[in-house]
Amino acid sequence: MATTHLLYLHGFRSSPASNKARLMAAAVASRHPDVTWLCPALSASPKQAMDEVLQAISDWPKDSMAVMGSSLGGFYATWLAERLGCKAVLLNPAVHPARDLAAYIGKNEMWHDPEQSFLFDPAFVDELLAQEVARISRPERYFAVIARGDEVLDWREMTGHYPGATTKLLPAGDHAMTDFDQHLDEIMKFLALV
Repeated sequence: MATTHLLYLHGFRSSPASNKARLMAAAVASRHPDVTWLCPALSASPKQAMDEVLQAISDWPKDSMAVMGSSLGGFYATWLAERLGCKAVLLNPAVHPARDLAAYIGKNEMWHDPEQSFLFDPAFVDELLAQEVARISRPERYFAVIARGDEVLDWREMTGHYPGATTKLLPAGDHAMTDFDQHLDEIMKFLALV
């Protein structure tokens, strides 16, 4: 079934202004202007972020919606896909962000605008722990694009967390997925937006 509603979730210290979010928004707008697109600025609080997302998509059709996420956004996308039963596209998804982001407690600058900052509270680590998905239930709903060259997350941990999912393992690459435009067509095909 073709995707009619698409949610994009950015990563930690990122925003809707990220290169991947902007490229995906442009691809959807040019190829499928009838698709509902949402790429919200996510709260630093994982619980608040997901509460706000669930509120924003509460009237979306679960059988024809999909969620995309990069890094921490991929972690959130997995949580949402398991909760809602929708398709998910994951770009270098974080698997254990509670462990990885504990080192970032305190003030953090945004990647795209160092003038902007936010506080990562110790309580947010527990919120992330509460959202961890031990194992995905329906691998066919997932498409993961994972870079072996990711300098932030371990590609083996990422691939191991999504057994049976459609996975495109890049021979090199980086965490930011600077070659994202080369994967757009396959992502659109998975979302039945061709």
